[in-house]
Amino acid sequence: MRVLLVEDDSGLGSGLQQALKPEGYTIDWLTDGVQALQALETDPFDLVILDLGLPRLDGISVLRQVRAQGMNTPVLILTARDAVQDRIDGLDSGADDYLIKPFDMTELKARIRALLRRSSGRAQPTIQLRGIEIDPSSQQVLFEGKAVILTRREYTLLYEMMSQPGHVFTRDKLQQMLYGWDEDVESNAMEVHIHHLRKKLFPKLIRTLRGIGYVIDKEGN
Repeated sequence: MRVLLVEDDSGLGSGLQQALKPEGYTIDWLTDGVQALQALETDPFDLVILDLGLPRLDGISVLRQVRAQGMNTPVLILTARDAVQDRIDGLDSGADDYLIKPFDMTELKARIRALLRRSSGRAQPTIQLRGIEIDPSSQQVLFEGKAVILTRREYTLLYEMMSQPGHVFTRDKLQQMLYGWDEDVESNAMEVHIHHLRKKLFPKLIRTLRGIGYVIDKEGN
């Protein structure tokens, strides 16, 4: 799950990065509205956490412009502006949720999970497929009732692919989900992650389509 964080407070931005990365999110952090608009026009994200009081271009303007361009990525406004009219303006401009600073980190995480669940069309909090069960709130993964220990990126890869069974993911798309702008990527990193998932779960879980990408089928052979 790739998240764009737009926050000009360096302390808060750093704290959010540190708190959310262990949850399986790849966090790209920007500090002004112009940068955010450019990033949203060129890169795919699963969620945007957006401050309103940003340098160069305020958050509402960013939100209105990307919605006018047809971007439907979930947006959670995170701001100190607590007036009712500010909340109305944010939601009417296209925000999916609105959280006021200061906030409780556990509540923020729960709201992020809810937004991602709704955007993927899932009503249930857990994902169950082919003997595997994922609980996003605890990041617990079970296979045939037994716990499976995954690394952060293995978990993210499994979550993304199981959220859309039957969907073919290109190597580049998966890599964008797992790695932020500031992270180095080994040339065989994706193949290594997929190998480990097959080994920890079962070999036919992830099917390779040569020259195209990877897919988790809704039903196994």
